[in-house]
Amino acid sequence: MIASATQSHSEEGASIAFRELRINDQIRIPSLRLFDDTTDEAIGIVTLAEAQRLAQERGLDLVEVAPQAQPPVCRLMDYGRFKFEALKREKEARREHNAIRLKEMKLRPKISEHDFQTKYGYVRHFLEEGDKVKLTIMFRGRELVHQEIGRALLQRLAEEVKDVALVERMPLLEGRNMIMILNPLPRKQAKGDSKDDAQDPQP
Repeated sequence: MIASATQSHSEEGASIAFRELRINDQIRIPSLRLFDDTTDEAIGIVTLAEAQRLAQERGLDLVEVAPQAQPPVCRLMDYGRFKFEALKREKEARREHNAIRLKEMKLRPKISEHDFQTKYGYVRHFLEEGDKVKLTIMFRGRELVHQEIGRALLQRLAEEVKDVALVERMPLLEGRNMIMILNPLPRKQAKGDSKDDAQDPQP
């Protein structure tokens, strides 16, 4: 059985781990309340023998989903498919939960040192939380002539957070904006750097 995945049953109001479910010959109760998941049919209270007969006739498994109920609740279902679909839903939910978000931080080429440190603090926080960061230098008017200023600013920021991030996309001019993307390092790798990295200036 798969112990990590769970399935919610409205009648019981609780999620039951696969390791807690008894199926077919593992069930040892004289009578039970039976449902057929394949037809949404509420069969009612039947004997164990009758439930096992129905399961065999329909080519399904008899699964005990609420052993504490009075009487215990069982369902007729394809247990292998049930486990597969539940595990798939769990993986999708975990993937969505762990999805990396993209944060954006905008800067001006002539940013003051105080503002730089403030922006740096936010960027570091985002990265440490596992988010990607899109850094955008916004050029106005003739500032576009001095792109090297914006590029140097982005490279400085990347250097400041190198203990927690890698440059996924090098500085690239798009219209009047220069964009760089930082990707967070895995937490273990970020924490495993040298002691000197822990002394980076804070905003």
